[in-house]
Amino acid sequence: MPVEENIIEGRNAVMEAFRSGKTVDKLFVLDGCTDGPVRSIIREARKHDTLLQFVKKERLEQISQTGKHQGVIAYTAAYQYAEIEDMFALAAEKGEDPFLILLDEIEDPHNLGAIIRTANLAGAHGVIIPKRRAVGLTATVAKTSCGALNYTPVAKVTNLTKTIEELKKRGVWFVCADMGGEVMYDLNLTGPIGLVIGNEGSGVSKLVREHCDYIASIPMKGDIDSLNASVATGVLAYEIVRQRMTK
Repeated sequence: MPVEENIIEGRNAVMEAFRSGKTVDKLFVLDGCTDGPVRSIIREARKHDTLLQFVKKERLEQISQTGKHQGVIAYTAAYQYAEIEDMFALAAEKGEDPFLILLDEIEDPHNLGAIIRTANLAGAHGVIIPKRRAVGLTATVAKTSCGALNYTPVAKVTNLTKTIEELKKRGVWFVCADMGGEVMYDLNLTGPIGLVIGNEGSGVSKLVREHCDYIASIPMKGDIDSLNASVATGVLAYEIVRQRMTK
């Protein structure tokens, strides 16, 4: 469900955003500013697991649209986040095994938007992203998804590995994309499944990889060693689609 994306500036406005329950994806704070109101805002940000960045005054001036930021600028989400329960409900409604895509610290909004678009077209029931060190549902993400955000739930979780463990108890098993794994064509990718895609540069983190049941590699025939994260998602997602159609 789309909501108006805001850049919120000023101490009172930012504090009110937290207190009113708005989803604040990112908070920029003037580095070295330690007075009471700013400390209170920082406490709220940490309580809500908001991505917090301390920056120089020049950076705030660059971001500011009003020139009255008072040392704090917040970015709220362009879309409302869903719950994982919404994804299971969608799968049940369609009479399908859950198919979830989990993203381990994807930072590029164009990649996230493209992945959400692919998720929708491949019939995934939702996308799960971490609260920290990852891009949220910005206007760029919404635009790049080409409308898919209207149909594909996106949930934000505090701890990806804990979420994986909780979903395993509900019968979901997990495959992550990594060069060192088995060739994806040799894996059984049917049934309730979570596809895990890693960061654009470093891939799936060691801890998340260790919690996955299988590691899938995409055959590479060229001279470079990796695919863009959104392209890798598409390749693996459609192998899951193929196997679901032929089982």
